[in-house]
Amino acid sequence: MSAVANAVEVQQLGKTYRDGLFGRRAFKALTNVTLTVSQGEVFGLLGPNGAGKTTLLKILLGIIQKTSGSATMLGLPAGGRAVRSHVGYLPEHLRIPGHHTVLSALDLYGSLSNLSGREIRLRRDPIIEMVGLKGRDKEPIKKFSKGMLQRLGLAQALLVQPKLMILDEPTDGLDPRGRAEMRALITKMKVDGVTVFLNSHILQEVELVCDRVAILDRGHLKFCGSVKETGQVMRQSTFISLDVVVNGEPLAVKTACSGFDVQQSATLPDQQIEINFRLGDQEEIDRLVDQLRQHHISIVSLKRKQASLEEAFLAILGKSESN
Repeated sequence: MSAVANAVEVQQLGKTYRDGLFGRRAFKALTNVTLTVSQGEVFGLLGPNGAGKTTLLKILLGIIQKTSGSATMLGLPAGGRAVRSHVGYLPEHLRIPGHHTVLSALDLYGSLSNLSGREIRLRRDPIIEMVGLKGRDKEPIKKFSKGMLQRLGLAQALLVQPKLMILDEPTDGLDPRGRAEMRALITKMKVDGVTVFLNSHILQEVELVCDRVAILDRGHLKFCGSVKETGQVMRQSTFISLDVVVNGEPLAVKTACSGFDVQQSATLPDQQIEINFRLGDQEEIDRLVDQLRQHHISIVSLKRKQASLEEAFLAILGKSESN
């Protein structure tokens, strides 16, 4: 299994749900989705509600069956018993009976994963400390906050010592400190050689921890690549965001910027003004520079802003709506 190049490989994957009399009504949740997740990387799955993210995860985990295509994890058929023993899973809404403690819950989930009592006892203490539940492991979990339950959910997923970790909205319900700790845990898993497949709607979180991302929209794969490559999406979209710092009198600067779409401006020390423009293309950038020079406005700096993951996400979805 260690010689397998990809932790996850999906080829032309499709899923159609049928309803109504004799299944005459059909809904395509996934259409010819193809993507790969390399071993040892942190991979983010993004998309709006109804995009097909949950369907894809359920197929990988064997909860539902695919309609067409193929899917493998760690070189084995996705969802099969042979591969599930190497996969940790933190669902979005983990339900654990409130009478359990951390210790008894890990005993339960460890036994469901076919771990012996001895294996569970050897593994659980380091994991409990890692997820920040040391000293709380004998309390009834009905007293736990949502954040503490998330930590317990991560602990049960780590108990199997997974080669692949699937996390569904892992920072949901966590405060800023908890989100930072979750990011640190994800980074540690990567350092330890664990592949992390992350489904989240919090784009800023994904941008901080992921190596690559895939964006689904209405069952279609719209983008798959590195977080840095999302900037290419913005460059192909309908506008360019440009930050310009100039030196000059405010009225003269305002006159020099007439005819261009100014999003915002701010006064800086030494008579400098920072202006953010929304421009259509490189030709419009050239015309802006020419106009500033014609009005004898000194350009201190000019920077084309790198697109954030959120901006790229919205640009992709905007293109999808127009198609």
